[in-house]
Amino acid sequence: MTGEAPHLLTEETEDGVIIATLNRPDKLNAISRETMDLLTDAVIHFRDTDALKVMLIRSTGRYFCSGADLTGGNQKRISPTQHTAKGIRENHRLNLNNMQQLWDEMEHIEKPFVVAHHGMCVGGGLELSLSCDFRLASKSAGYAFPEGLFGVLPASNGVSRLTRLCGPHWARWLIMANKPASADMAFTMGLVHQVFPDETFEDEVMDFCRHLAKQNPEQMGAAKIAIELCAELSPEMGRHVERMANSALMQNPDYMERVNKYMSKFKA
Repeated sequence: MTGEAPHLLTEETEDGVIIATLNRPDKLNAISRETMDLLTDAVIHFRDTDALKVMLIRSTGRYFCSGADLTGGNQKRISPTQHTAKGIRENHRLNLNNMQQLWDEMEHIEKPFVVAHHGMCVGGGLELSLSCDFRLASKSAGYAFPEGLFGVLPASNGVSRLTRLCGPHWARWLIMANKPASADMAFTMGLVHQVFPDETFEDEVMDFCRHLAKQNPEQMGAAKIAIELCAELSPEMGRHVERMANSALMQNPDYMERVNKYMSKFKA
């Protein structure tokens, strides 16, 4: 350690929200090896702690994130064949400070991840965000994949998940044309769920996270899996997934308690 502040800060609220804050404002929150190690620890803690219902990822400073730290010397290991096509592919899969593995784990954990963009979200920061379940933007947010400047592609889920979320039409805009998108444009693309005024952004984000934390955790987990499956399946197969999920959820005692509580409002 060099005496500088931790690259990621975490805190937990009484509402069951764990907040992970990227904390390298002087480096525009470039993702370092330390960032990835601390974020991995936070994600695993979130996964394994029942009292934590929602994970919020946000940042300090002018940028949400400027992407991977390219200053060098911060990767965990490099393939001995790193200058061959095969070696480059292996480095993308296994290295980049475990980005692909962590983004995959975030997608698989049956709890919601929320990311809050208050400024520019670029490169690896956008790839991180694509693995979250909910993306919220302030009016000042913006999005870009600068990899095209170097003649390469975003390769830690940038092409695959962006295309799946926004379709090839908008993937061409951000990746092939190497054009940025404003917060409002990102909303049109389907890249973010909602855009809030800068002045109320932090409060709106926390209100949303608290709302998620109140939802039934079993339903939340089943919905996350079912939605991922239905995105890949035919409508008929998707309906099988719905029935399979509900066959378990409707045996949960909490289900009838919530139904009776809801119906009592009408009886009253």
